[in-house]
Amino acid sequence: MIKSAQNKPVSELLSVDSNWRFKVPRYQREYVWRRDDWASLFDDLWENPVGYFLGSMICINRSVDTMGMQELEVVDGQQRLTTLSVLYAAIHTCLKECCSGDDDDDDIRHELFNLRHRLVFRGPKKILRLEPSYQGSNFEDYAAIMGHSGILKGIDALPNAGNRRLFRAYRFFMDRLDELDNKGRRVFDAEKIKAFMGRLNQASLVKIEVGSHADAFTLFESLNNRGVPLSALDLIKNNLLAALEKETPDSIDENFTKWTKLLENLTDDNAIQERFLRQYYNAFKHQKEVEVPKIALATRSNIIRIYETLIGRDASWLFEDLVEKAKLFNKLIMPLSDGVPVKLAKQLLDLDRIGGTPAYVLMLFLLAERPKADLAGICEFLVRYFVRRNLTDVPPTRDLARLFIDIVGKLRSTPDKDAKDIVRAELTAKGRIATDAMFKEKLAGSIYWDNVDATRFILCHIEEEQQTREIFTDLWERDEKGDFIWTVEHIFPQGNNIPTSWVKMIANGDADKAKDYKEKYVHKLGNLTISGYNSKLGNKAFDEKRDRKDSRGKQVGYRNGLSLNKELAEAKSWKIADIEKRTERLVEIAARLFTLK
Repeated sequence: MIKSAQNKPVSELLSVDSNWRFKVPRYQREYVWRRDDWASLFDDLWENPVGYFLGSMICINRSVDTMGMQELEVVDGQQRLTTLSVLYAAIHTCLKECCSGDDDDDDIRHELFNLRHRLVFRGPKKILRLEPSYQGSNFEDYAAIMGHSGILKGIDALPNAGNRRLFRAYRFFMDRLDELDNKGRRVFDAEKIKAFMGRLNQASLVKIEVGSHADAFTLFESLNNRGVPLSALDLIKNNLLAALEKETPDSIDENFTKWTKLLENLTDDNAIQERFLRQYYNAFKHQKEVEVPKIALATRSNIIRIYETLIGRDASWLFEDLVEKAKLFNKLIMPLSDGVPVKLAKQLLDLDRIGGTPAYVLMLFLLAERPKADLAGICEFLVRYFVRRNLTDVPPTRDLARLFIDIVGKLRSTPDKDAKDIVRAELTAKGRIATDAMFKEKLAGSIYWDNVDATRFILCHIEEEQQTREIFTDLWERDEKGDFIWTVEHIFPQGNNIPTSWVKMIANGDADKAKDYKEKYVHKLGNLTISGYNSKLGNKAFDEKRDRKDSRGKQVGYRNGLSLNKELAEAKSWKIADIEKRTERLVEIAARLFTLK
């Protein structure tokens, strides 16, 4: 079934001298990675040791002539391979801008030559080494990126290419490579860009070749149905219990019982368990019992080494402290449990909903060492902070852990100052939060595309501001599968095939103009609302969405009673001017709700 399986560095998969050409089948879905995926890839490459493992890819190789071009059909791995190629293109653009024409630039010119031919075969035909998916204009956009970066010539972008994912990915990587630090200096100069490219070149993928679609499908299924691997907490548990047994023979049962109680506070979610281990260290590394020399920050890659050191130093003390801190951590992840004040519980729920878990480092420290501080007020401020941060990506994700460690340090060094004032001052310092203008610009843009979760959070809070006890609707209620009952609904539909009724309404029957409008406006705040029957509304005509009732005659369309839908309930049509007007209004409301002043 498997013809070959080899762990290859990216530089060899996309080698100047290789004869491999990767082709994504036409039946494959379009490119779907988003900003969080791009940020994780970039940060993982830069922050982890050289040789970072990127996973596996499955290819079908039907080539017979081993000396000729080997066309590999990518069955699994197209998202990573496409992203890596776009990242190479962004690096090419940034390095090209570093060339001044001096003789000292010969090294850069050599790198540019290699970069071009990692992505395009040498020769007059200029054949792309990767042929990405054709869905959603991916192939045309990818080729246009090669043109924009200077790798290919004479290629123009299709209309609205800048609003689609591949160009957004390209711009994201360009921005990361061109960002400035707090003093206005470039984070990545030419040498650091080359260093980053070296890490990218040495990152590895397991390239698995099979001979047929049947073999690929069987292999894909087996890889995705393998057993659950040991978590970091499992490995640390084994080490810790063994050390405790050495200290006190025959204590294994007692310690295992205590360990079970610790896990009850952390739930059985491996991600939460690992987060606790990292955030425990980051929150309390100022204590001599916890600090590990030369490790300023706990990450996924060094967490085992940290706890091996701590266990070797004093396993009993560590175990007792982990048990106590896990009880506090439980308040953060399960705020509706007994003992958490109602006001704080509400803010902790919102902090989780907006993706503010990096702040648990700060909250864990406060619960342990500043329990009398205004925790609800601090948490409410953190919620507003993360709405802005998650839309603007300022500061970048990679800086968040260090940011909250710094704030813990500030709290420790100024124990007599009000904790809330310190947190507010530190988080609003220059470089640690986007400006109001940047926040409003993001709110007015394609907000749903930028961050689905933040968009839903903002819409829910706009609605909740208008609710009273008499008309309360729980917009965070979930069904038996754990999915939200109330979801984000696109008024002008977001699907690829625009219904005829919408083409007539929004573009006077001009299908091309309707497509252009969809690219520009469909994900804007003014075109979004909350519905409990999203899947049933879908691509229906506007008046059908507005007037829809269920089998019992209950209004489930835009006349469902939500304040957010009030103007939609009375509207007779929905056009671009309506989207623009509603966007302006909702942007002003959101800017007010999530101000940091």
